[in-house]
Amino acid sequence: MGPEKKGAAMLRKILIGVAAAIVVLVIVVSTRPSTFHIERSTTMAAPPETAFAQVNDFHAWAAWSPWEKLDPQMKRTFEGPPAGIGSRYAWVGNREVGEGRMTIEKSDKPTQVSIKLEFLQPFAATNTATFSFAPAAGGTQVTWAMDGQNNFMAKAAHMVMDMDKMLGDDFNRGLAAMKTAAESAAKANTEAATVAQ
Repeated sequence: MGPEKKGAAMLRKILIGVAAAIVVLVIVVSTRPSTFHIERSTTMAAPPETAFAQVNDFHAWAAWSPWEKLDPQMKRTFEGPPAGIGSRYAWVGNREVGEGRMTIEKSDKPTQVSIKLEFLQPFAATNTATFSFAPAAGGTQVTWAMDGQNNFMAKAAHMVMDMDKMLGDDFNRGLAAMKTAAESAAKANTEAATVAQ
């Protein structure tokens, strides 16, 4: 066999090996879960109504959302009622925050807020964010959860990135800031009630 035929045979083997590896990778990626759930919780020294108000009004998010400070030039728009069901918030920002919108779809005062979360840039996705508020020793336990579907590309991304840790860290930062805001509001409410007496 001449050098040209040996080279062609070697190239064919390499291409077959690469194709087989791609097929195996596609099979492995396609077996990954088709849904995801990320959740974090904290306890706040504030009544459920006060913590609930931090989420139910998109105007209050600037005080605690972990993404609000990533782009000081971010453009924000608010539509619909000022708070509760039908309230909408849209943003367009830099590469770190992208573009998207949120709509409150469920608002059960003071126990739960459910939000349709639509990412438009840098990738398209629609998820559900749920905030739950339950009485706890010393105040309120607030749970922030996100649920969604994993398409093929998301399944592949989850194989190399720990999305639970990445988003979970953001949730923890947001909950810590929300705790500060809710506890300050609760203290101000208590002081105002004391003065009114």
